[in-house]
Amino acid sequence: MARVIALANQKGGVGKTTTAVNLGAALAHLGNKTLIVDLDPQGNATIGLGVDRSELSLSVYQLLLEELPAQEAVLPTKYQRLFLIPSTIELAGAEIELVAMVSREYRLQEALKDIKDGYDFVLLDCPPSLGLLTINAMTAADSILIPIQCEFYALEGVTQLLNTINLVRRRLNPRLELEGVLLTMFDGRTTLSQDVERDVRAVFEGRVFRSNIPRSVRLAEAPSHGKSILEYEPHSRGAQAYLALAKEVLEK
Repeated sequence: MARVIALANQKGGVGKTTTAVNLGAALAHLGNKTLIVDLDPQGNATIGLGVDRSELSLSVYQLLLEELPAQEAVLPTKYQRLFLIPSTIELAGAEIELVAMVSREYRLQEALKDIKDGYDFVLLDCPPSLGLLTINAMTAADSILIPIQCEFYALEGVTQLLNTINLVRRRLNPRLELEGVLLTMFDGRTTLSQDVERDVRAVFEGRVFRSNIPRSVRLAEAPSHGKSILEYEPHSRGAQAYLALAKEVLEK
């Protein structure tokens, strides 16, 4: 049975999509059939995997709003064992349209029910909000991975996110767990990164991944080429960090 992991943080720019794409590529590289579901209307995971959104006719929007069978929206990627359910601009209106839907919090769970067991991992790339798209992801997921950027306001908003996770656990998805907290854009040469790491590891004692994702020009460049870091610069620090993270995920 697939492990379904939602990557969530209502703050933008913390590395959710970078992690979804590169953790997915790393898990696939290590032999695991992996599906990435792009739930962000910006579609950065879709673009980052080299898919032209303008050519898409089916996406996660049809799964959530039109009950399209999920398999019809799954795309192969250039990576062996890595697959994608893409996002298009249509998804921008989904938050409003979902409000009137029956069982609106369970739409994604229902959509993935028939296909998820065909994968080892399903990664849900959430938008930077705690709206209905993210709630759908949390309801469908087994666990939440929280990327936290190593900057001054790193822990800002995390309490609200944890409260939302606890609310979903109580009312919608009792099996939901914290997969772990991931420190991103880490620069061990700076006092700031060291201080943030110390604070985050103190707050989330025992729940922070050993692997930190470095601040890296190569990681920032890779999506503009439609590639994961493992293809774009396989020997870089970023590639090695995501491979190490994938191995930690597999240890659980």
